[in-house]
Amino acid sequence: MNAPAPAGMLQALPAEHRSRLLRFAREVSFPQGARLFEEGGRADRFWVVRTGGVDLEMRVPGQRAAVIETVRHNELVGWSWLFAPYVWHLGARTTSPVRAYEFDATTIRSVCQDDPALGASVARWVGGVLVHRLRSARTRLLDLYAPYGSGSLL
Repeated sequence: MNAPAPAGMLQALPAEHRSRLLRFAREVSFPQGARLFEEGGRADRFWVVRTGGVDLEMRVPGQRAAVIETVRHNELVGWSWLFAPYVWHLGARTTSPVRAYEFDATTIRSVCQDDPALGASVARWVGGVLVHRLRSARTRLLDLYAPYGSGSLL
């Protein structure tokens, strides 16, 4: 069974923290098939999807990249920017034209450090996303490679 999707930014952050964070957003768009980042690359920004979809992929040796999850409206793309050494743990490619809010990681980390309440809200939001993504990765990899799929108990 798949875990429910984490709360989007609108539900996860209190209104005052959400509006403060959005002051640092830049509106961007990407065509279908655009590569946002590669696994192992420098995590220097993140996005909140407004429209479209983004596949999160994990490299699997000797195989095609496994799609772990598709991120859609109001969901976070990228969590690696918050945790040193700031390196992407997955790759990301758009599945359709995407409009998103883009945030500079260095700026947001600095703002969060200066405002501990905002920092705590952002950390809870990103932490919830991280837990969900790890569960999704485990389930997807078991579906692809385990002898009995994700339904088997270990």
